[in-house]
Amino acid sequence: MNDVVVGLLGLTTIANPVTSATVLLALTGRYPPEERNRQIFRATIYVTIVLLICFYAGKAVMNVFGISLPGLRLAGGLIVSYIGFGMLFPPARVGEDEAQAEMAAEDQATQLPDVAFIPLTMPCTTGPGTIAFIISAAATIPERGYTYNVNFAVITIALLFALVFWLCMRGASPILKLLGEKGVDAMARVMGFLLVCIGVQFAINGIHDLLESWGMIAT
Repeated sequence: MNDVVVGLLGLTTIANPVTSATVLLALTGRYPPEERNRQIFRATIYVTIVLLICFYAGKAVMNVFGISLPGLRLAGGLIVSYIGFGMLFPPARVGEDEAQAEMAAEDQATQLPDVAFIPLTMPCTTGPGTIAFIISAAATIPERGYTYNVNFAVITIALLFALVFWLCMRGASPILKLLGEKGVDAMARVMGFLLVCIGVQFAINGIHDLLESWGMIAT
């Protein structure tokens, strides 16, 4: 039980589902509630699957493709920065009358981008830091040490985190109603700037670790 509590607290701190909830607000401000809830449900499923895959097969997958943790951090930083730039400098929106005409002509759900996996699952929630944390935790367990208790603890942590993630995401909808369209637009730009900063820091950490592994800088 103690391992479950410690693991859940560590995972929640690093993954920070509250940040994912603010990104959800910024990206789905114009989504109808039904579509937003569908995105939240799918993102919750994706997060659970990614967490379990990272624990049981993350290290093996990285070894097969020759991916290092510095490379993972650098790639994740670039992706986060790209998403942040898109939120900071959004494309021009069509007028309200034109948008309503388009939605009347076609099914609205088909026009809305799917944000459940990218960026809500990866890299916002299960980003480089989360993946590195999970793989590091898995590496501390011997290959033949996956007992019933270990497997039970891992699955329990993943399910409990999925519940926390779902609650944070569903709690974003009342905030959306409170802020209104202009408030969401302002939050989107602020979150975009923060994501750019986070992505750049990820990239800096990846480059630092890479240079350190090459012996080009002191530990």
